[in-house]
Amino acid sequence: MATTLKRELQDIIQYRNAYFLAFSATTGYVCFGWEIGLIGGVLALPSFQEYFGLLSESASAHASFNGNIVSVLQAGGLFGALSSTYFSGRFGRKPALLASAVIYIVGCIIQATAGIGMSLHVGLKVLYFSRFLVGVGVGLMSALVPSYVPECAPRAIRGRCTGCIELAVGLGNMLAFWINYSVSINISPGQIQWRLPIIVQIIPGALLLLLMPFQPESPRWLVEHGRYEEAAAALAYIARKDPSDDAILLTLGEIRADFVGKRKLPLLTQFRKMGESKVIALRCIIPSIATFFQQWSGTNAINYYSPQIFAGLGFSTTSSTLFATGIYGVVKFVVTCITLAFVIESWGRKRTLIYSGLGQCLMMLWIGGYAAVHPNQDVVPATYVSIVAIYLFGVFFCLGWGFTPFILGSEVAPGHLRTAAMALASGTTWLFTYVITQITPIMLDHITYGTYLVFGVASFIMAVWAYIFIPETTGYPLEDIKYLFERDIIVRSLEDAPGGRIFLGKRRAVSVEELKAADTLATSPKEIFEELKSQSEEESPQGPSLGNSQKWEDALII
Repeated sequence: MATTLKRELQDIIQYRNAYFLAFSATTGYVCFGWEIGLIGGVLALPSFQEYFGLLSESASAHASFNGNIVSVLQAGGLFGALSSTYFSGRFGRKPALLASAVIYIVGCIIQATAGIGMSLHVGLKVLYFSRFLVGVGVGLMSALVPSYVPECAPRAIRGRCTGCIELAVGLGNMLAFWINYSVSINISPGQIQWRLPIIVQIIPGALLLLLMPFQPESPRWLVEHGRYEEAAAALAYIARKDPSDDAILLTLGEIRADFVGKRKLPLLTQFRKMGESKVIALRCIIPSIATFFQQWSGTNAINYYSPQIFAGLGFSTTSSTLFATGIYGVVKFVVTCITLAFVIESWGRKRTLIYSGLGQCLMMLWIGGYAAVHPNQDVVPATYVSIVAIYLFGVFFCLGWGFTPFILGSEVAPGHLRTAAMALASGTTWLFTYVITQITPIMLDHITYGTYLVFGVASFIMAVWAYIFIPETTGYPLEDIKYLFERDIIVRSLEDAPGGRIFLGKRRAVSVEELKAADTLATSPKEIFEELKSQSEEESPQGPSLGNSQKWEDALII
């Protein structure tokens, strides 16, 4: 244990720039998590309902308003996610992230001032518009961060850095939940009670805007646009090495080799190239499938409607439901921290998805069974077990399906199509977040306990999918992950699954090393590097130089 902690401490020191980069970028996902956790609590505040005249509305009209105010954010998020491909490809990941922060902050300011000095009718329109604008900003962040962070993170800590996305979501959720609870008990009913949580959520957007200017552009984006010296400088900053270090030059050479013939692809060409082969199509669709399954776990049903869900389990007051929701946020955040520190790099991507899916399934089936047996809101001993089951669902979700889809998707997607693939995945997230938030109140009203059974069955299906169809990607360089999908995908996936070899008998997949050797050109990137290094040393006593980039380009094309 002491050795492990010492090694982790050394990694933190060695890769502190990479960790700071991940922290800076994932503040965008604090905005995402905050926005998800915020609105459910705000809608539950009587002061908000009174201000917008909802107390006199019928139950159906009130439910319709809740669904619309939640869903308009998803509409903006879908637009932002899909548009991220163009803006990040043309201007870079970093400028696009900075623009997303500006859009988010402006949207929050408009949202916080909605209704001031205007009629109720106009105030509602302004509220809807501001929610859409915030959604555009958060949608851009949700698509850009999962591309930017893994493109910059050293592979030794790539899973942990990318996993910081869900940590940021959990932090945003937790802060939003507790701020909602705090204003419900500490601030007297009035405008400031519901405006304050909206104002405070500007903070993570401001942090993103403040911290990102100090971070480098993605080295892979720089290589794609022919800016090799800047790419070397970015890699050197991330790894804390000299730009002329052999490891930096070799990594740069491998990235350049991967982009040969694929530089500056137009947006439509990127989407068209997603179908150029079965392997490419599979690698591009996996991120979207993973995020699709993530939404059907039921997590956003709990995030958005947790006050109503806890009320259905016997919590009778607004403050008690918000308190229970706040505890749920704390549980998710703590488990995410533990998972990132000790699980994601040791268990890998595949096991976390399998165990997480099975745990979610069991918890949802228990909650559904309880709701079927106890349709009334009377508190019985099993009520407390069901509340614990909701918290345990959060534990299992954060163990795998909370953040592993982002890690897996960013690793599996081809480098030259990663932005487009992750934009589609993020768009899928927003689309089905919209679907789930629209149908959850209807499901809770019409099929009641069947709602939880649907999510439980979906969780089981996603665990089976990860078991049979997803190979383990942990520890592979991004440029080598393509070989995991070249041949024998199901055989390789079962080899990597717990107990999977029982189903294979003597069958084994071709190793990545063999596939890589068969695919290697006459001269490998390492050999190219050694040759160029030798030539540079002959020409200049200072050692290898990146100044003559044409030598690298010619050698790699050959």
